[in-house]
Amino acid sequence: MKYVRMALEKESPEELGYGNIRFNLSESSIADRRMGEFSVDLSDLVLLYGDHKGLPELRELVAHQTAQESISTSDVLLTSGAAGALFIISTSLLNSESHLVVVRPNYSTNLETPRAIGCEISYVDLSHEEGFRLDLAAVESAITSRTKLISITCPHNPTGTVMPWTDLLALEKLAEKYDCRLLVDETYRDLTAAEPYPCAAGISSRVIAVSSVSKAYGAPGLRVGWLVTKNPELYELFLAAKEQIGICGSIVDENLALAVLEQRDVWLRTVRGERAERLEIIQEWVDSDELIDWVRPEGGVVCFPWMKVPASFDFDQFYSRLLAEHGTYVGPGHWFEMPRNFMRIGFSWPTVDELKAGLSGISLALRQTL
Repeated sequence: MKYVRMALEKESPEELGYGNIRFNLSESSIADRRMGEFSVDLSDLVLLYGDHKGLPELRELVAHQTAQESISTSDVLLTSGAAGALFIISTSLLNSESHLVVVRPNYSTNLETPRAIGCEISYVDLSHEEGFRLDLAAVESAITSRTKLISITCPHNPTGTVMPWTDLLALEKLAEKYDCRLLVDETYRDLTAAEPYPCAAGISSRVIAVSSVSKAYGAPGLRVGWLVTKNPELYELFLAAKEQIGICGSIVDENLALAVLEQRDVWLRTVRGERAERLEIIQEWVDSDELIDWVRPEGGVVCFPWMKVPASFDFDQFYSRLLAEHGTYVGPGHWFEMPRNFMRIGFSWPTVDELKAGLSGISLALRQTL
C-alpha cells in the first residue's frame, strides 16, 4: 500500500483550525450534534469486545431502514464510518492485477485507496455541461476483462446530483454482464428532495452499498458506518477484513449510533425542511451573481458551483483572500481533481446567517481578484 495524504484532509478545517474560519462552507454534513440530544445512559454498559459484525440491534435497525424487504440483519456489517467500509471493500476486492472503473469527481477515499493498492483505474469524468449526468456508455467502454469493481456515489458527492433509478439498474446489469461488482456509496441517501431511493444493495447480490451516521445525522465523531451486501461469501470476506483491521467496532459508539437512528424519521423531517430552505438561499445567490453558475443538487447537503472567470484568474490569490479577508472557507476544486474554478459548498453545516455571509464573501473575493 502506497499511502498519500488526500488534499481534502491536508487542507481540512481540522488541520487549519476552526478558530481561523468564520464562515465554514467546506463541511459535507449537517451540523454536528451534541450528546444531550439523545438522552442515553450508558453507565451500565460493559466495555467488552462487541459483536464482530456489529451491535445486533443496530444492524437490525439499519436493515429495516433500507426500505428493502429483501435486506436482513445478516446482510449488514458495521464498520468504522463509511470510510472504513470503503477501505474494507477496496482492499478485499482490488489488487495490483485488477482494474477499477470509478466516477470522478468523487469523494477522495473512493480514488486514493485504490491508488494506494496499485490497481489499474479508469475514470469516468462527469461534465457540468451535461448536468453531471453519468454516461452509462462511457462506463461500459471503460470496463476490461480485469475489472473487479464499478464505483459510484448516489446521491453524488460533491455535486449533489441523483442519477435515475433506472441508471442504477442499468449499472447492475453491466456488473452482471462483465462479472464484476457495483459499489454504491449512498451516504446521502436519506437526504434527497424527492422520496429517497431504497438501499441499492437490494437490487442484487452484485451490489454493495455503503453509508454511515456522519453526513445525514450529524454524528461523524461516532465513527459508525456500514456496508450492505446480499452475497454471503462477500460478507464473510469483508468480515474477515474487519476482524484483522480492528476485531470489532466500539461498543460505546454503536450504542450511541443506535440512539441516533432511533430518532431517524423525526430527525429527517426537520433536516429535509432546513435543507430546502438553504437550497433556496444558494439559488438566490446564483441567480444574483452573473459570475457564478451551478447544477442544482437533488440530494445531499453539498453543491458544486463554478466561477465563470478568465484563464488568467489567480486562484491562489482568490482562495487566500476569501479566507483572510472574508473569513470564508470552501472546498476548492482540486480536492476532487477538478479545476479550481469549481468549489464544493456545504450548505447545512453553517447557520443560515453564516451561509449568507459566506456566499457574499465569495462574490466579493471573486470581484476583488478579477
